[in-house]
Amino acid sequence: MATEFVLPELGENVEKGDVVRVLVKAGDRVAVDQPVLELETDKATIEVPSTVAGQVTDVRVKAGEKVKVGQTVLVVDAAASAAASKAEPAPAPAVAASEAPAPAPAAAAPAPTPAPAPKPAGRPAPVVDIARARSAAPVERVEPAALVPAAPSVRRYARELGVDIGQVSGSGPGGRIGQEDVKSHVKDLLSGGGPVGGFARVESLPDFSRWGEVEAVPMSNIRRKTAEHLAAAWQAPHVTQNDKADMTGLEAFRKAYGARVEKAGAKLTVTVVLLKIVAAALDRFPQFASSFDGANGAIVLKKYRHIGVAVDTPNGLLVPVVRDVDRKSLTEIALELTTLSQKAQQKKLGLDDMAGGVFTISNLGGIGGTSFTPLINPPEVAILGVSRGAFEPVWRDGQFVPCQMLPLSLSYDHRVIDGADAARFLRFVAEGIEQPLTLQL
Repeated sequence: MATEFVLPELGENVEKGDVVRVLVKAGDRVAVDQPVLELETDKATIEVPSTVAGQVTDVRVKAGEKVKVGQTVLVVDAAASAAASKAEPAPAPAVAASEAPAPAPAAAAPAPTPAPAPKPAGRPAPVVDIARARSAAPVERVEPAALVPAAPSVRRYARELGVDIGQVSGSGPGGRIGQEDVKSHVKDLLSGGGPVGGFARVESLPDFSRWGEVEAVPMSNIRRKTAEHLAAAWQAPHVTQNDKADMTGLEAFRKAYGARVEKAGAKLTVTVVLLKIVAAALDRFPQFASSFDGANGAIVLKKYRHIGVAVDTPNGLLVPVVRDVDRKSLTEIALELTTLSQKAQQKKLGLDDMAGGVFTISNLGGIGGTSFTPLINPPEVAILGVSRGAFEPVWRDGQFVPCQMLPLSLSYDHRVIDGADAARFLRFVAEGIEQPLTLQL
């Protein structure tokens, strides 16, 4: 029986992507969880694994095309796979029937009464039904489970209006979203002056070619998503608090213990130490690890300490997340950050690698600059920017002393965080930089 493999749900609010490479061709045999497609989404370049096994009979996408969630990618003959496995010699003629391998779900005998097409074992039943009648032989579809409770028609309606379905509150049973919920969401956005389609209202550009040669370069998915995300971020009332920390103690700490971390295969960088310091600061000031829930009039405090680190890549800005920073040693943090940074540069980050952060660090010290205003990474409420350290004369004990000072810039959502708390938070971080070992007291 022919089985269509459709593009599954790729992550929250990810509806489509560009095909970078097709990893199989007609005639190839594929196994469950075998990568069959390399896809560039709004957030990352990922490999899409197959959820079916069998022989590929048709490939319906090619490199350079756009593909949507639910669109058919491959047609696989699962029966051919089952027949091939049956043709293999049995290890012993006396094997009992109960010990024989179970046939693939697609080759199972139909029940005597009408029943839904069988689904692969262990996978949830589909929520989105996108089956279409075809003139060919009966085809079984393997459907992804929807992460947002909304019918396909409602999802399509939201896309036509440029609305992120994941941001709509549902009024139906179990929070199910209907068209009226989408309309209400659009009205709220319009009345509040916020963007409807990711970008705020923009005016048409003049014809620059009147003054000379120009070239319009289409945005990559990642660049476009970054622009939309930061446009939405600007809707929060930002305030930036600046401070400086004497990093003499931090540099002494790195010099004393850096070799130990290098033996494990990583480096004890300033960012690694900052991750640990910020995790401790979030425990002291929990409102900095929260989200503003305007729909319900609440502030959501997060108990976990997953911290994002902005990474500059040839494909744009990406923010992988280091998990449970508070529970890991500096060596463990350094190793994980090294792995994530390499994956970011190689376009191998998965969507899960960039999800779940409660706070972000953006370190531009390796490039330069004396300060900057980092933009909050929604739905977080704060971000720490770090610029290049430099030696400055500091008045200490009746004389000027040359100290290597590290500029810090903390941007925060003023709906959640007050200025005094921001100053205290940044002072805590600065003191942790100046005396890293005090964090263990």
